[in-house]
Amino acid sequence: MIALPFALLAALAIAGWGWSEWRRRALDRELRRTMQLFEVSLEINSTIRKQDLLQRIMDTSARVMNAEASSVILVDPETGDLYFELATGVKGEEVREIRLKMGEGIAGWVAENGQPLKIDDAAQDPRWSSKVANRVDYATRNLLCVPIFSKGSIIGVLQVLNKRNGKPFTDRDVRLLESIAAPTAVSLENAMLVDALEKSFEALKNTVAVKERMESELRIAQRIQMGFLPKELSPRRAASAMWHEPNDPDSADAGVVEHNENGVQTAARFPAEVNAMLRPAREVGGDFYDYFLVGENELFFALGDVSDKGIPAALYMAMIMTLIKGRMSRGMTPGELLTEVNRELYKDDSTMFATIFCGVLDAATGKLEFSDGGHCTPYVLRREGGVEPLLGKKSLPLGVMDDTFYSNHGTLLKSGDRIVLYTDGITEAEDGAKRQYGSGMLQNVLESARSASGPDMIRQIVEDVDRFAQGAMQSDDIAVMTVEKK
Repeated sequence: MIALPFALLAALAIAGWGWSEWRRRALDRELRRTMQLFEVSLEINSTIRKQDLLQRIMDTSARVMNAEASSVILVDPETGDLYFELATGVKGEEVREIRLKMGEGIAGWVAENGQPLKIDDAAQDPRWSSKVANRVDYATRNLLCVPIFSKGSIIGVLQVLNKRNGKPFTDRDVRLLESIAAPTAVSLENAMLVDALEKSFEALKNTVAVKERMESELRIAQRIQMGFLPKELSPRRAASAMWHEPNDPDSADAGVVEHNENGVQTAARFPAEVNAMLRPAREVGGDFYDYFLVGENELFFALGDVSDKGIPAALYMAMIMTLIKGRMSRGMTPGELLTEVNRELYKDDSTMFATIFCGVLDAATGKLEFSDGGHCTPYVLRREGGVEPLLGKKSLPLGVMDDTFYSNHGTLLKSGDRIVLYTDGITEAEDGAKRQYGSGMLQNVLESARSASGPDMIRQIVEDVDRFAQGAMQSDDIAVMTVEKK
């Protein structure tokens, strides 16, 4: 054995300690960064109001980036110009009048090129535009600007100005601000959808136009509402801003979502299959459904029914779906989600409420955890035979009491087992003599259609209800969902 000199051994020991210390500090920095991003996500998901959201994005970005100021500049989808939706201070109105062309200034360059930009000396950069600074009499020393992407398109830019203590922004700051911009895009898109709904509904209330104008506005509201419904099975899916008709077979990418002629959507490429259909009684309604992945094998799904009808119900539905998307995360139980969503809805002081059933299915093991907010009892169709109700403790609907606790229940689905969820537009459908369809007839059609595919089963259910109604006017929205373990 070769004996190493003591000095060499000491040097190696010091080097090893230095490496361990460096790694510990690196892990500590990464932990702090992760906690910062978690806090940012919680902050921007705490509201669905556009103005409040923009203010929180700006305040949070400036604080996390240790900057003097921050701004969000949005892209006008009609003109392509960049504009300030929110501007504070005594000259806020003047700033809101400013429009930047695509490619103009630092923000315009970032929006046009889709790349982040870090400027150490703003006055010396040829891309710098003083259009805004001159209006507010604000000296910009350095800045950092990143694009905000949504579904491959740039909807705005996020920038921070003047790092405190006279320091320049670093490459690590660039990565951090990009990480902040990612969840910002989801929250901002949801807020813009809600804002579009509210503006459309407000216009409808105040309009004195003729009937044709009102019908046109209602069709637009319907398209916006349908934009909240999922078109594909994806992780933490946000509501799509693309307008589509529910029976449009070209409204999603082929191979991801399959449609048949009845407008039934089928999410594929996952060891569980989801099919859903929504038919409002009016142009817009209060029934809703959602589904998305919250983990590698965990599928979240929900189906609900708002107590009211028409435009107020559609707006309430939009609030519920936005809160669900913003709050649901991996490891959260359905009961915990409904408890949080109910607490936020109760703050709105609305006279409406909503029944809901939601669950999380582990598609690998078949374990299903669910919570029932006073909704119609779903049914389980076992592959071996039989139709059985999926029983669990029923809690109050969402929005009734602020301190309601929503419990969790569980069952196990084997390969080929299928859950059928529905709203009371099915069981309470009436014929001309005011007789209701009822759960008995529903169980009969489920038994007879048990060997059908998910889309065909939904079609047979709705067709059986229509046959029973014999042409009587549909008085309630209809929504049906099937979830099958593959």
